Amino acid sequence: MAADTGPTGSIRDIPVSIWTLGFVSMLMDISSEMIHALLPVYLVTVFGASMVTVGVIEGIAEATASITKIFSGALSDWLGRRKWLAAFGYGLAALTKPVFPLAPTIAWLVAARFVDRIGKGIRGAPRDALVADLAPADLRGASFGLRQSLDTVGAFLGPLLGIALMWWTSDNFKAVFWFAVIPAFLSLALISFAVREPARPQGRRRVRNPVSLAEIRKLGAAYWWVVAVATVFTLARFSEAFLILRAQNVGLPITLLPAILVVMNVVYAVAAYPAGALSDRISRVPLLATGILLLVAADVALALLPSLGGVALGVVLWGLHMGFTQGLLAALVADTSPAELRGTAYGFFNLLGGLAMLAASVIAGGLWDIAGPRGTFLAGSGFAVIALAGLLAVHGKVGAKVSSKDAG
Repeated sequence: MAADTGPTGSIRDIPVSIWTLGFVSMLMDISSEMIHALLPVYLVTVFGASMVTVGVIEGIAEATASITKIFSGALSDWLGRRKWLAAFGYGLAALTKPVFPLAPTIAWLVAARFVDRIGKGIRGAPRDALVADLAPADLRGASFGLRQSLDTVGAFLGPLLGIALMWWTSDNFKAVFWFAVIPAFLSLALISFAVREPARPQGRRRVRNPVSLAEIRKLGAAYWWVVAVATVFTLARFSEAFLILRAQNVGLPITLLPAILVVMNVVYAVAAYPAGALSDRISRVPLLATGILLLVAADVALALLPSLGGVALGVVLWGLHMGFTQGLLAALVADTSPAELRGTAYGFFNLLGGLAMLAASVIAGGLWDIAGPRGTFLAGSGFAVIALAGLLAVHGKVGAKVSSKDAG
């Protein structure tokens, strides 16, 4: 339901379990971002990794998560249940967190990042499908926006804690990594005991083989248009590790580098819920186009303004673009896919996005070594413009499908 006269509910009408899933995501992100905000610099300064190595590690990590999502999403459709698959993914991620401070070589860090992202992949599609199952039809955008906002609060609290702990421990990376273990296990406890999955609606079709050709065809053309645009857009959204490296490049001290993710995610968290709620009142597509334009502006600032002020502007615009795109894309997947195939729909959406992220991160690392940060960010803006053109080309097709689709 991309276009409507206005939702009948408010933020108070969003189900408790969606709030809880938001706090589950928040705690895991606090843990993950305490590590990930420091990991690129840790790799470069402690282990002597090249920028290409950083790009490959980040790309493989995210692609691994996305490839796993197709299997967990399809499995959740086949089972007709989603919560415990998501909980298993959170548990696997929690169990890998102690490996980061213990890792003696880059190979160990790559393995830890790899397994951690498998956990992310297992939980991602079932969790998003669970949000879609729980959300009232007229609050779908707001529900995804709320979960994304809470998730992103964790994404800026994590680096903020990283800054404080790096100062307190005199730049002791491993001590900070040990602190990150605590919120990961709190997240696992919360999803295990506080999230209530709704009963499967009577009459909903049971899916025997979610990844069969017949079922894939049932996802529909509008869904695949959304996936195609999102995949091209992801090529412009390489890892935020390159924002941190850009800040280091213009002279920001190591202790303050996590502030880059703090600023970006504060802006992201503030923007995500209002953007989602607004998309329940008007078409989601123009808001998504606005988000893509914000990414173009961010890339241009990061490429052409090589100063702390220029990086700050680019990071703020990057956070705004995330707020205007990530929750809306998730809502569009729910809008355009059948309820009984939502897990599979999110799985394919994230699989293709993950492959694009792998390509984007490797390309970004290579461009950085060859042409420097300017070439990296200008290439990102070019991919964003292509994604915007594709979105505008299919606006009518997606809008017509969403408007005619049963919102339940």
